[in-house]
Amino acid sequence: MSSKFSYSEPHICQCLTRLSTLRSDDVVTITGNRQKTGKQFADEVLCLARGLLQLGVATGDIVAISAFNSDMYMEWLLAIAFVGGIAAPLNYRWSFEEARLAMLVVRPVMLVTDESCHHWYSNFQKDDIPSLRWHVSLDSPSLDFVKMWNVLTTEMLKKNSISSLPLNYCWAHEGAVIICFTSGTTGRPKGVTLSHAALIIQSLSKIAIVGYGEDDVYLHTAPLCHIGGLSSAMTMLMVGGCHVLIPKFEPKSALEAIERHKVTSFITVPAIMAGIISLIRQKETWKGMETVNKILNGGGGLSIELIKDAALFFPRAKLLSAYGMTETCSSLTFMTIYDPTMKTYSQHHQTVANIKYTSVHQPQGVCVGKPAPHVELKICVDGSSPVGRILTRGPHLMLRYWGEIPAKAAYSSNESWFDTGDVGSIDEYGNVWLIGRAKGQIKSGGENIYPEEVEGILLQHPGIVGTVIVGVPDAHLTEMVVACVELREHWHWSHGSFEHSSKNKVPVLSGAILRRYCREKNLTGFKIPKVFILWMEPFPATTTGKIKRDQVRREVISHLQSLHSSL
Repeated sequence: MSSKFSYSEPHICQCLTRLSTLRSDDVVTITGNRQKTGKQFADEVLCLARGLLQLGVATGDIVAISAFNSDMYMEWLLAIAFVGGIAAPLNYRWSFEEARLAMLVVRPVMLVTDESCHHWYSNFQKDDIPSLRWHVSLDSPSLDFVKMWNVLTTEMLKKNSISSLPLNYCWAHEGAVIICFTSGTTGRPKGVTLSHAALIIQSLSKIAIVGYGEDDVYLHTAPLCHIGGLSSAMTMLMVGGCHVLIPKFEPKSALEAIERHKVTSFITVPAIMAGIISLIRQKETWKGMETVNKILNGGGGLSIELIKDAALFFPRAKLLSAYGMTETCSSLTFMTIYDPTMKTYSQHHQTVANIKYTSVHQPQGVCVGKPAPHVELKICVDGSSPVGRILTRGPHLMLRYWGEIPAKAAYSSNESWFDTGDVGSIDEYGNVWLIGRAKGQIKSGGENIYPEEVEGILLQHPGIVGTVIVGVPDAHLTEMVVACVELREHWHWSHGSFEHSSKNKVPVLSGAILRRYCREKNLTGFKIPKVFILWMEPFPATTTGKIKRDQVRREVISHLQSLHSSL
C-alpha cells in the first residue's frame, strides 16, 4: 500500500500524537540515565524518519535491525514504519551465518546494528547480502569502525535531516510493517509478515485483558526482536505508559530497575521468572513487592512452585498467562492465574502448603484460558474425539511468511482457517486445553502420544521440578516413550521401588514409583514412559525458555546406546 492508502486504516505511528500531546511532558522512556518525555520521543522518531527519507529509503523497503533493547531501537521501529518501510528485527544472539540466512530471505536495503553484533562484520564479505545499500550503527561506534565499514550512525541521519520535508506516514504493500522471525531450530529462519492492524488489535486485547494504562511503568524483560517483547512494546506505546529498557535480561539488572523506577508491570517466560525469584530470595529487602501489579507470562506454563513464589514476592500483582505464537502476533488466549484484589485463583487449582494455587496441568492437557475478544478459534476433530488441531482466523493473523506466494499461505483448507500446529480441545466453559504440538507427537505401538500430556501428569508429583518426554527409536514399538526427570531439592533417585529409605526416611523416587503414579492419575497405559532417566543439569532451552526437545532426544539416544554397548 502506498502513501495514498486510506487514513481510516490503522498505523502503528498513530501513537505518536498521543505521546506528543497527552504525554508531552511525562517521561515515557528510560534507558540507563537517559530519559525522554513523550514529545521528545515523538520528535526523535520524526527526525529519524526525515533522515531516512532524505537518504532514499522508499515505501516497501526492508530495514533489518539487530541490537540490544533501548529507546533508540523503538525509535527505529516507528521511523521505519512512518516512511512506509518494513522492519525486520534480527536476534543479536544469532551467529553471523544465521543472520545472513535471514537477510537473504527478506533482502533488506539497510542493516542497523549496535555493539551487540559488531562482531558480525568480521565475517562480512562485500557481496554477502547483495541487497544492502547502507550500514548504520544505532549507537556511536569508534571512528575506526565507522571508516572501515563506511557506517552511518543514527545521529548522522537525524542531524542531516531536513525539517521542512513534508511528513505523512505511509504504508507498505498490504499494510505490512514487521517481519518477525520464528525461532526454528533447523533450516533457514522463517519471516512472519505482520500488519499494522494485527499489532494494534493485539495491543487492544492486552489493554483490555491485562489492564495496561498510561500510569504503568513497564520493564522490558523480553528482547524487541521477539514477538512477545515487540507486541508488549506496541501496547505500552499506545497507552502512553513509561518504558524502562535494559539492554538484555539479567536478573540483577532487572531487579535493580524494578526498585529504582518503581516498575508496575513486566512479562516473563518460566526461565525469566525463575531467575527473578532466585535472586529475590537472596535479598535482605525487596521493594518491588510494593509496586508491581501486573505480570504476564508466556512461552510455557509456570510451575506450581513458581506461581506460589510469584504470589509471595509480588503480592499486589495480578498474574496472568497467555498462549500464542509469532504467526498470531503473540497472544491468542489469556488466563488469570491469580488476582490479589479478589484473592482468588483460577478454577484449575491444587493445594500446595495449605494454600490454593493454580494447576493448569490436567489429564486433558494444559489449560491456557479463553480466547481474546478478537480471536476466533475452533477445533478440527477427526472422528468422535473432542481433541483435534487448533485453528484460528481473524485480523490478528500474519499476512504470510515472507516470500510465500499468497495463494500458498499456511492456512488450512478448512474455510481458510490458520492451522496453529497445536492439538487441543475447548471445554463447555470456553477454556482452551492444549495437549501438544502435532509435529511433536510420539508414535508408539500404533498410538499417538503427546509429550505435554505426560509431562503435565508427572509435574503434579511433589518430587518432580521438571520433565521432558521424548520418543526414541524402538524395533517393536516404532518409538519408545522415555521420561527425563529433574528432581526437586532434597529428593533422591533410586533404582528400587520403595517410597523412602529405611534409615533416614528421605523422600525417594524411582521409575517404578513414577509409573505407578501415572496409573493412579489415570494416564492411559501406552502413554506411561517405559524408561525414566534422571536429568542432572537444567534442560537445554532457547533464550525464551522453550525446551530444545531435539537436543534432549539426541542426548537420550546417545545415553541409551552407551548403556547398551556396555552390557
